[in-house]
Amino acid sequence: MNPIARWWYRRKLRDARFAYLFDAPPPDEAVCLDCEASRLSAKTGELLSIGAIRIVAGRLETSSALRLTVRPRGGIEGESIRVHGLRNVDVASGLPVEEALRRLLHFIGPRPVVGYYIDFDMDLIDRYVHPWLGIRLPNRRIEVATEYYHWRFGRLAHRPADLRLETILRVLELPAGGRHDAYHDALTAGLIHLKLAALRGQTSYLT
Repeated sequence: MNPIARWWYRRKLRDARFAYLFDAPPPDEAVCLDCEASRLSAKTGELLSIGAIRIVAGRLETSSALRLTVRPRGGIEGESIRVHGLRNVDVASGLPVEEALRRLLHFIGPRPVVGYYIDFDMDLIDRYVHPWLGIRLPNRRIEVATEYYHWRFGRLAHRPADLRLETILRVLELPAGGRHDAYHDALTAGLIHLKLAALRGQTSYLT
């Protein structure tokens, strides 16, 4: 987000308690994020679960990861259940969405957000945050599929590419294990991000 847009977003913020979102991010820190939804659409699905893991100085801080289950207002569609395995009974005792998002925003702060198809997760969150705070989240988004494409083909390349998660993991020789849930998907995105940084020989993984 450019400086003018950040200034405008900050002016529109309805709750000064969240002004920390516009602070300078801690050096060499980011947050890997993944969300699961009741539908396979960020425009209509309800938030069901959140997984978030901080990266600090090139290390995944799994011991302090955020793992939240969210109680939706409506039911879960069968198609999405086949993807993430969450049933209505699994989320019935989850947090109210407002409380879950308060915890998430505090966890992320002003840090960049890393993910695989991260626009889905951030757009889903913004659907709730915008009516509440009057803004969409200003955090920089780091898409690992784009990072992989640039590493494999170059930043100026314009060619079809296989960006499926299993393909990226195979090429990078990363493990594909772990169940498909928000936490493990956030962890996988973090592993991809850090492996690509190492392959590029970066001293700062956010460059």
